[in-house]
Amino acid sequence: MEKFFNNLLKIKWLIIVLVLTITAFLSFQIPHIRINSDVISSLPEHDRDAALLKKIGKNFGGNKTGMVIIESGNIFTQEALGHLRQITDTLSETENISSVISLTNMVNVKSDGDGLEIGNLVDEDYISGTDEELTSLKEHVLADDNYKGSIVSADGTTALILFSISEETNMQSVARLVQEKIEALHLPEKIYFAGSPMLLTAISRLIASDLKRLLPVAFVLIIFVLYLGFRSFRGVILPLLTAVLAILWVIGIMSLVGSEMTMVSNNIPIVLLAISTAYAIHVLNRIDQVREDLNKAIIIALSYVAIPVILSALTTIGGFTSFIFGSYLSIIRDFGIYTSLGTFFALLLSIFFIPALISAFSWKNKGFRTRHDEADITFFSRFLHMPLHKLLFTYSKRVLFVWIAITVISISGFFLVKRNVDVQNYFRKDNPTRIAEDIMTEKFGGSKPVFVLFRGDIQDPATLNLMLETEAYMKMNPGIEKTQSVADIVSEMSGALGLGNKIPEEKETVEQIWFLIEGNENLKSLVSDNLDEALIISTFTSPENRERIQFGEYMKAFIDRNSTPECSMEITGMPFIEVTMDRSLIKSQIGSLIIAVIFIIMVVSIFLRSFSAGLFAAIPVISTIIILFGVMGFTGIPLNIATVLVASIAMGIGIDYSIHVISHFNSHIKEGATISEALDQTIAVSGKAIFINVVSVTAGFLVLLFSEMVPLQYFGLLISLSMIGSGLSAMTLLPVILILAHRRKYKLMEQTD
Repeated sequence: MEKFFNNLLKIKWLIIVLVLTITAFLSFQIPHIRINSDVISSLPEHDRDAALLKKIGKNFGGNKTGMVIIESGNIFTQEALGHLRQITDTLSETENISSVISLTNMVNVKSDGDGLEIGNLVDEDYISGTDEELTSLKEHVLADDNYKGSIVSADGTTALILFSISEETNMQSVARLVQEKIEALHLPEKIYFAGSPMLLTAISRLIASDLKRLLPVAFVLIIFVLYLGFRSFRGVILPLLTAVLAILWVIGIMSLVGSEMTMVSNNIPIVLLAISTAYAIHVLNRIDQVREDLNKAIIIALSYVAIPVILSALTTIGGFTSFIFGSYLSIIRDFGIYTSLGTFFALLLSIFFIPALISAFSWKNKGFRTRHDEADITFFSRFLHMPLHKLLFTYSKRVLFVWIAITVISISGFFLVKRNVDVQNYFRKDNPTRIAEDIMTEKFGGSKPVFVLFRGDIQDPATLNLMLETEAYMKMNPGIEKTQSVADIVSEMSGALGLGNKIPEEKETVEQIWFLIEGNENLKSLVSDNLDEALIISTFTSPENRERIQFGEYMKAFIDRNSTPECSMEITGMPFIEVTMDRSLIKSQIGSLIIAVIFIIMVVSIFLRSFSAGLFAAIPVISTIIILFGVMGFTGIPLNIATVLVASIAMGIGIDYSIHVISHFNSHIKEGATISEALDQTIAVSGKAIFINVVSVTAGFLVLLFSEMVPLQYFGLLISLSMIGSGLSAMTLLPVILILAHRRKYKLMEQTD
């Protein structure tokens, strides 16, 4: 090893130039990276519900429908209706918006005795009408189920303007333009934005805002802690430089290959900040402990620390790689891929680039390398080193008992952990997007779409009657309040013609009605151009996963009974996607943890040539994760697409600490040190590095508590807790296990002698 690192320092300038060249190239790619907050785009193609939802979104525009909510004391006033018309016209004139539906442009068909009168539901006469006319309009609209609860609330205080974004356009750029144009109107009513395009745009903004606002703060805190820990320029700059380079390389590669920044991958920079600084801190700390000339100190230090750092990186990569297998969402698989890649880059930079920099530039700055001054007693040495050594060595069994007790208590909280895949819960309660989603749930039956797709001759009376029967069946479920289909429009038009509110018996009559309704804005989202497919559109109100499952079974039974070769039926929608996502959270969590634990035990056992060492390394990490889930259960923090990452991240970071403690302890034991001496040296060297890393990274992650996105707040809190737990377990539980194991070993040896 010493020969290898001696040769490495001979090519230090080549290494530095190579790293700078790669960094420059990949940094130029970063501005081109796209932000995509659309969860639907990450759904797997092999999943029936996901594939059907994507198809419906493409063919009918269902996934590109946005809503503008206008809230007033009374929508049916001249002023409010005028502003409603103003918003409708603004949207209609906006490029790449294919259709707009509101009270002010909906077609109204009524019979006047001599024939049909076709006009707008709300025309100019109403907007400038008298109070009596407006009251009459209000009574007419709220008496019609096609309007009430669909585009105007039952209390008449809130109205919806629905718009569809054209295919083959950038949904989020159009959504941003819509929001800017409507906000520029400066209307006195409360205006909110809902629907998939607006929701995803809001998330994208928050992702970008959080990265710009919080990441610099995290860096400042980490700089402060690193300075306190190392008391040197090098001790601050090099760990951060390692993290920055690893982050730049990963994001640059993401941009280069066309990957996007998502609600999950926006955590990558912060995760790599924790991992990369940890490796660099261990390397620097070891170099500081060797009292030789600079190059000799680097070579000796790397010979000691290289294997533990490599082993830590491999096990961390194993933890992140576990996300690749069995994850339902591609955004979680991508997170696993790129965090693994970033960890590998951090390893290379810590082992090769950092030593090359220290060797190359130390002669330019006398203060660049920390001088050992016996009078300089750090906080760690004074308040933690000796007290911790005394506690662990004197009260080993008591410390072990405390850890066992805490772990057992946490197991009960483990079973209280809830799951939540509801996107609206990603926002704070006072966030306008969250308020908009609450209004949609309270006044319009929710915003989670449900689609029933019919394939057959849509003008066939039998098909239309089946659609009406399906709608009636759906409304019998408490999760469904409103439904909409072309069968409703045909039935209503039939009533206006004096044929009764029903589907005509003759197909020819249906075709005649069809000729009259062709200009209806709703048709584009309800029927295909070839008239061979049609939708029933509804929304599901309940947030409970159990009720989503029951609704799915309820509808499946009906569809199985009523689908025929002439008219087939399929159902999909966000409630069904959320059920699958909920199941996948458990499957992904359990699967990734099992893979990570097995991989960790196997790799550590092989490298350290001891199966017991592998088990010892895993015990503190497993205990920390159990406690972490216990905290989640007792505090009500849910498992979602962000917090599902925490356990494997905690395992990847925690195993790093365990490996360094075991390696350092065993190394001194092999050199003939007593248990007490080995423990003392382990705490003094590895313990200091662990302490610095835990405090710095915890401070950085706690910044996420100020994120605008609730999952990121939970993520930051849980990672901080896992860092503290991993550090404590590595510095208390693991040494106690090693002490007791070696004492037992020595007793057995004495008995044998």
